[in-house]
Order: sequence, then C-alpha cells, then structure tokens
Amino acid sequence: MKTPLLFKRSRLSGELKRLVRENAESGRPPSVLDDVVFKTMLTTDSDDSREALRCLLSACTRREVSAVQVRNNDIVPAHLAAKSIRLDVHVTFNDGEAADLEMQLGKSGDDLAARAALYAAMLLSAQSKRGNQYKEIKRVYQVFFLNCILFPNSKKLPHRYQYLEESEHTRLTDAVEIIFYELPKLERLVQEALKDNVTLKTLQDDEKWCIFMKYHHEERTAGIIEQLCKEEAGIMNAEKAVRRVNRDYERYARKMAIIKNSMDRASEIYDARLEGLEAGKAEGIAKGRAETNLEIARRMKKAGKPLSEIEEFTGLPAKTIKAL
Repeated sequence: MKTPLLFKRSRLSGELKRLVRENAESGRPPSVLDDVVFKTMLTTDSDDSREALRCLLSACTRREVSAVQVRNNDIVPAHLAAKSIRLDVHVTFNDGEAADLEMQLGKSGDDLAARAALYAAMLLSAQSKRGNQYKEIKRVYQVFFLNCILFPNSKKLPHRYQYLEESEHTRLTDAVEIIFYELPKLERLVQEALKDNVTLKTLQDDEKWCIFMKYHHEERTAGIIEQLCKEEAGIMNAEKAVRRVNRDYERYARKMAIIKNSMDRASEIYDARLEGLEAGKAEGIAKGRAETNLEIARRMKKAGKPLSEIEEFTGLPAKTIKAL
C-alpha cells in the first residue's frame, strides 16, 4: 500500500545540499547519524523511503503500521512567546496515532529528557481540537535516537517511559510513550556480531535498525550492514534511500576534485610564469649592472685612472678594461 506523504522539499533539499557540500569539502562521507541524512532517508518522495519509515516505526512502537503520513515538522506555538519547535520526522499513522523521530548526535548541554517530554506533550496537545472528547485522543510516541549515553547506570536498550503510579506502577494512560535509543550501547552487540553472524538473528527489530543507523558508514561493519539489508526488507529500502544521498555526495566530491585540479593547474602555470618573470628580472638587473660597470670603467680609463683601481672599483677583469 502506497503511503501518502506531505513534504517540505525545498527546506530539506537545501539542508541536504549544504551538508553534502560541506562533507565533500572536508572529505567526510555523509552518515545516517546526520539528522539531514536521517530525515532524507525517511521522508523522501519514494517507495523506498515510505517503506523504510513504515518498518522503522513498526520496530520502534512494536505495533503493526500499515500506513503513515509525514506531517509538517514545524509545530505551531501555543502562544506568541512560546518556543518554536521543529521536529525531525513528524508522522501520523493510519489510525490517527502520531510519532516524532529525532536523531541527536550529542547531549549538547541540554536536558534531553525534558525536551522529549515537551515534544510528546506538543504531539498530544495538537489533538485538542474544539468539540473533541478526551477519550478520542490518540496515542503519541516520542522516539529519540541518541549517539550519546543518557542513562550511564543502565545497559538497557531501549528505555521506554509512560505515566505510571509512584509505588504501585499502575499505568495512568496509554496516551504517551517516550522511547530513548542510546546508540553507543550497541557496541557490545556489534563486537559479538563481528565474531559470530548468528548474533544478528537473535536481535530485536529495533536493535537491527539502530545498528544500521549507527554503523552504516563504518568500514569494519560493512559485512554486518550487508547482512541486515539482505535479511530485513525495510532496512534494504533504507539503504537504497541512503545510496541516493551518497550518489549526490559523490557527484559533488567529483565536482570539487575537478575544480581543485583546475585550480592546481592554474596555480602551476602561474608559478611557472612568475618564475620566468623573476628569472627575466634577475637577468635584466645583471645585464644593467654590467653595462653600468662598463660605462664607469670607460670613464675612469678616459680620466687616466690606474688599471688596478678600475678593476677594484668595477669588478671587471683587466682584459675587458684594456679592450674599452
């Protein structure tokens, strides 16, 4: 089933071009951990992106997702002084439930837990339309993929949070679920998979997706990524979407190489010309100095100065002075 999408093509396209250009200039290939690549992989107007997004959402929410629609990622502030929020991948499901997927490279000195709670609350409040009853509110999922450690005292992956009673831990509502994936905690699983491919078959679907995103750009894990693509259709769709980004990067890298080579050749030609000018200038100076010395010697000789004095003053050999 083809999934309908609402795209912000111009903004995302501009962000992607800028990222590709900057990475090509620095020689660093694009990574799925770059939020622009992450968004492009999941929201491009293609069957591969649509299927990748559907499968990733199913893996993270642990529910079947048959259709998903990408929404405007700019959340309208509740009032004029409210903080403006721009989500990475904002979607709604076929049954009205909603989710936001965020890629975060580091802690950035911010309170990520509070940020996740705020985003979830905004997804929830977006449903509060006049005339709607509270029982009609659909569940929202706030998912963060973190390339950093938020919970250092726990090896658990992922961390799932809901509204629970303090001591009895009974659930208040199913309306909100906040999920954190700390990608660096996957290293143990990756090390095991590098030694034994059987490890990959024992992983949960969301763990496979996290390994794909975290290690896609690393050479040492190329075999793992290839195996994940073969075994998981959704991950293969994501790989195809990322390849399009890589092709854009490679095109720009080739363009940059052509420009650099052209500039290098122009610089070599300029240096050669400058060297020739410098050599000609030096030759001209030497020639002018020699002619000046000859003229001085000629005048000193005419004035009856001794040969030895003329030699010492002009540096000319006696044979040249006698010939004047």
